[in-house]
Amino acid sequence: MLFRSAGPGHAAETPPLSERQVKALFLFNFAKYVDWPAGAFSNSSAPIVIGVVGEDGFSDEFRRVTGDRTVNDRKVVIKQIEGTADLKDCQILFIGSSEKGHLTEILEAVKNSAVLTVGETDRFLTQEGMINFTKKENKIHLEINLVPAQRANLKLSSKLLTVADVVLGKTEGTKN
Repeated sequence: MLFRSAGPGHAAETPPLSERQVKALFLFNFAKYVDWPAGAFSNSSAPIVIGVVGEDGFSDEFRRVTGDRTVNDRKVVIKQIEGTADLKDCQILFIGSSEKGHLTEILEAVKNSAVLTVGETDRFLTQEGMINFTKKENKIHLEINLVPAQRANLKLSSKLLTVADVVLGKTEGTKN
C-alpha cells in the first residue's frame, strides 16, 4: 500500500498520484525486483540508470517522486536518452508512447543487452519488449514477456510476476 489513511474519520490528505507518478514509482520499484548480470554495472557502486526515451517532462516527474532513494545500496538516476548510442548505458529503459514509430529500432538496439525494457504501447510485448504498462479502469497494470528478459540474462523476481496481469514465456517449474 502506498499510502495509509489517517484513521477513522480522518481523510488522507495525500492527493491521488497522477499516471506519470505511478509509472515513475513502478520504474523505481522494478529495480528492486530484477537481478542484472555482473557485467551490467561498471563497478559495485555504479548507479542504477533509468533511461527515458520520449515523454518530455517524465524525467523531472521521476525525480520529484523518488527523490534520493537508493536500491540495493545503489543510487538510482534518471537520464533522458536522445539517440540510440546511449540506449545501452542504462539498466532500465522506459520507452514512451511518443516513440511508437521508432519502437522496433529502439528495441533492436538493446536486444540481448542487460537492459530491462519498459513501454506503454499496444503490442510492446510482441515486439520483444519486457514489461508493458496498460491502463484498465483508471489503474495501471503490468504485462511481462520473460523471453527477451531471459535472453538478456535478467532475472525477474516472482514477486514482480505475481502483480502482472499477463506473463508470457513462463514455463512450468520456472524459478525466479
